[in-house]
Amino acid sequence: MKGDTLQETSLEKDLGAVISDDGKTLSQCQYVYNKAIRILRMINRTIRHRERGIIVRLYKSLVRPHWEYCVSAWSPHYLKDKELLEQVQHRFTRMFKELKQRDYGERLKSLNL
Repeated sequence: MKGDTLQETSLEKDLGAVISDDGKTLSQCQYVYNKAIRILRMINRTIRHRERGIIVRLYKSLVRPHWEYCVSAWSPHYLKDKELLEQVQHRFTRMFKELKQRDYGERLKSLNL
């Protein structure tokens, strides 16, 4: 293009979705995981009053949209990708002291997730 050569890349971010040259979703899952964990940490650091309803609404409005954005395009089909994304929800449910001793399934039910 006008004498400039284009560089070849293995990853490209387009419209918020990471696209790899091999078509695998690992890089997108890792990107979503890192972003969601950063937001969870921010919620954990800044919110002092841990009322369950408030924290769940923050999770649903700040974290889950990153999970669900373009999911039909990059839908994770490998077990390791699904487990990586599930770790975000595990970490979120452990933010509540009264739920830490319960099983993961019970924590999800009690938080209506």
